[in-house]
Amino acid sequence: MRYILALWAAPLVLFWGWYFLSIYDMHFGYWMLSRRFNLAIFELYGEILGVDPVTIPWMMAKAFVIDTLLILAIWAFRRRKQIAEKVRTLRARYASAESAPSV
Repeated sequence: MRYILALWAAPLVLFWGWYFLSIYDMHFGYWMLSRRFNLAIFELYGEILGVDPVTIPWMMAKAFVIDTLLILAIWAFRRRKQIAEKVRTLRARYASAESAPSV
């Protein structure tokens, strides 16, 4: 599962790191991090996909959210016994007959 999480996180960090560095034109002398390159890339993607280039980062953000939810669902399914045990202990602790409401 560690490798899956690493393979999931690496593209997120790389893409959003590049995107925010280039959109704010913090290129440190490296042409791939320039805003001009960012706009050219999204213009190219927009032409290929037939959509407005401004909508592409939002489309990618939605895809990354769906991927994240899918990875979290797989993780929760694999750990369902531990999660259920934790929920049972929390329920027993907070819903026991010994605890009275404080006034």
